[in-house]
Amino acid sequence: MNDFDIKNKIIILTGGSGKLGSIYSQYLISNGAIVCNFDLTEPDQSGIMDEKKYLFLKTDVTKKDEISNSLNLVCEKFGSPSALINNAALDSPPGDDEKINGPFEDYPEDAWDKVMEVNLKSIFLTCQIVGKEMVKNKSGSIINISSHYGLISPDQRIYNYRENFNKPIAYSASKSGIFNLTRYLSTYWGPKNIRVNTLTLGGVHDNQDKQFIENYSNKVPLGRLAKKSEYNGVIHFLISEASSYITGSNIVSDGGWTAW
Repeated sequence: MNDFDIKNKIIILTGGSGKLGSIYSQYLISNGAIVCNFDLTEPDQSGIMDEKKYLFLKTDVTKKDEISNSLNLVCEKFGSPSALINNAALDSPPGDDEKINGPFEDYPEDAWDKVMEVNLKSIFLTCQIVGKEMVKNKSGSIINISSHYGLISPDQRIYNYRENFNKPIAYSASKSGIFNLTRYLSTYWGPKNIRVNTLTLGGVHDNQDKQFIENYSNKVPLGRLAKKSEYNGVIHFLISEASSYITGSNIVSDGGWTAW
C-alpha cells in the first residue's frame, strides 16, 4: 500500500479558481484526486487534465446555505468528501484603496469585517458543514491555510519604498485566528478520526515589482519567494495517509522566514 496515494480522494477546495487554488487543483487531479471547487469566480479550466475529476460549484463560502447546497451536490455526484482545503482568502495588495493601505488609525471598519468574514468566518462555516459530513464516515483531513503574517507581524520596512503604504492589520489578525480554530477542531474531532491541521505559507512569486521582490527576498533564508508549485507537496502529504498521525499541527512553509 502506498501511503501517499490520493487517487479517487474527494477533495473540497475553497477559492479553487484563484492563482494558487488553480495550481492545487491541477496538481491534485494529475495525481488521481477528485477536486470540487467552491468559489464565486468561474475557473480557467484549460489546465484541468480530467474534467470527470473536477467540479466547479459557484459558492459564497461566507454563506452557510450556499456551502450546504454545494456539499449536497458533491455528495450526490461523487460521495462524501475525503478532504477539505480552506484556501479562500482576501488580502490587501499594493494598489488597493488608499484608506485600506493607509495608516492603522484610519483603517476602515467595513474592510476589517470583510476580511474577517472571508478569511476566518468562512473556515468556521466550511469546517462546521463539511466536517459534519466527515463525522458520518469517521474519516477526513482538513487543511486550513494560514500565512506567516499570522505568526508574526509584517515587516513594514519591506513596503517603505511605496509612499503611504502599510500592510493592513486585518489579514494578519484573521490568519492568526486560524491557528486556534484548527487546534480546537483537532481535539474535538480527534475521536472521530478527522484530522485538522494548519498550513502556514510564505509569499509567492507573482510578477511583483523588482523592489518588493528584493526587499522580501532579503528577509528569507532561502533568498527568494516561493514558486507557485512549491506548496503542492505538503498539501498532498496532509491529505494522504502518510500524515495519518498528524493533527492539530501547524506546518510552516515559508522559506525559513519565521526562523530568524
